[in-house]
Amino acid sequence: MRIRGLGLGVIALALLASGCSFGSAGPTPIPKPSATEAVPAGLAPFYDQQVRWTDCGAGAQCTSITVPLDYDHPDGGTTRLAIARVPAAGESLGALFVNPGGPGGSGFDYARNASLQLSPAVTEHFDIVGVDPRGVGKSDPVQCLTDAQRDALAAANVSPTNSKDVAALVTASRLPSEGCSTGAAPEFAYMGTLDVARDFDIARAAVGDPTFNYLGKSYGTSIGATYARAFPDRVGRMVLDGVLPTDLTLDAVTKVQAAAFEASLHDFAADCIEHDDCPFTGDSDAVVGQVQQLLAQLKAKPIRVGSRDLTDTLASSAILSFLYFPEQDYPRLRAALAAVATKRDGQPLLGLLDERTGRRADGAYADNSIDAYYAVTCLDRQYSTTPARTAALAQDWVQVSPTFGETLAWGLLPCANWPAGRSGAASTGAYSGASPLLVVNASHDPATPAQWGDALAASLGNATTVTWDAFNHTSYGQGSACVDETVDAYLLQGVVPAANVKCGRQS
Repeated sequence: MRIRGLGLGVIALALLASGCSFGSAGPTPIPKPSATEAVPAGLAPFYDQQVRWTDCGAGAQCTSITVPLDYDHPDGGTTRLAIARVPAAGESLGALFVNPGGPGGSGFDYARNASLQLSPAVTEHFDIVGVDPRGVGKSDPVQCLTDAQRDALAAANVSPTNSKDVAALVTASRLPSEGCSTGAAPEFAYMGTLDVARDFDIARAAVGDPTFNYLGKSYGTSIGATYARAFPDRVGRMVLDGVLPTDLTLDAVTKVQAAAFEASLHDFAADCIEHDDCPFTGDSDAVVGQVQQLLAQLKAKPIRVGSRDLTDTLASSAILSFLYFPEQDYPRLRAALAAVATKRDGQPLLGLLDERTGRRADGAYADNSIDAYYAVTCLDRQYSTTPARTAALAQDWVQVSPTFGETLAWGLLPCANWPAGRSGAASTGAYSGASPLLVVNASHDPATPAQWGDALAASLGNATTVTWDAFNHTSYGQGSACVDETVDAYLLQGVVPAANVKCGRQS
């Protein structure tokens, strides 16, 4: 999932292969639905389309399919979805669809890098299939913002101190809605998660599988849970890792994240003081206080970096975006903060933010993930507020997140009064399918806190949880043999744990 102030966000990273094995037990065939597939009314031409796979390098095959823009009027406009498939290295159990999150992450690219994302046993026995969701990446991407506007959003002052600051922030916050309305209509009005889930069922039919096997991470869990509720009889083996709930409002989601990121900052601080290159002193609370002081100094006096300024807004975004994966993130964040604190060199910290937002050295952004984030999020979680109410919210959130609460509260403004005119939100409730689901959490996930996974498993009904005791965003392929072995046994052999699984920090 992407967490944003204005323009703040993180594309799901390439995950390391777990490298676990399964002993002598081989893969277990996935049960097929007993009933004949029923094609929803008016959608037969889409379900019946034939695809042609072409070699697109790195062992992958690529194709595209057509889906209706508006499922309520399938005889109207259409949109194209890009699909990548990496065939199984050995005996195939069928397709395993994957999605890395976002909204705005590329399933197409995620699948093409399957060997980095999944265990060797999974890539041996599944054809790994990635779909760029509608409007994302290579799937008729929506273009709502220019590169200059993305820069303006990222740099907007989300800690306003006077009415002039607030007015400037309100103006900047309108850029996504105005840009989508003028540059991405009508597509931006049809990017909700329910439409994406319907697209995935057509993609399932296109690859020729009677069941939908799926690994979704972060926002990808919203797609998976929505699919499971909409097409319960088509679900095969489904892993939902790092749950983003579909039933909470935008402000409710973000407030919980603000508190979780504050906890992760304290974890970073505790780790920092264990290393000689930590630029701060004292205990973890003291380190967090010094980080906050550094941000205050940047607000008063930004650091010039080339043609840009490292402001408190950009520095806060960079810090937050490097609290996701401690093993990889903490050392780099520590070094970048040391450069600011000891040399007033802002380039390393600004470089971290550019890396996470896909901003290249020439100022161009690598993809449309920022545009897609707003188009999906603001459609799914339509939100109404005013600057005065947002200011009150910001003051409230400071109590739960002194470092990030204010900026994340003001960062809700781009979704206020979204102009699409229809909700893309998915339905909630129980899952009626026979195939059990596996819900995976990290106990201290800053972006998708574990309580959301527990709540989803309870609401779905036929689901078991796996919880890893760690500060980390998502769990599978992140260093826990306990998690990886449990997930792989489920995917490959259909083994469902008899009870919810607890994985220790070092297991």
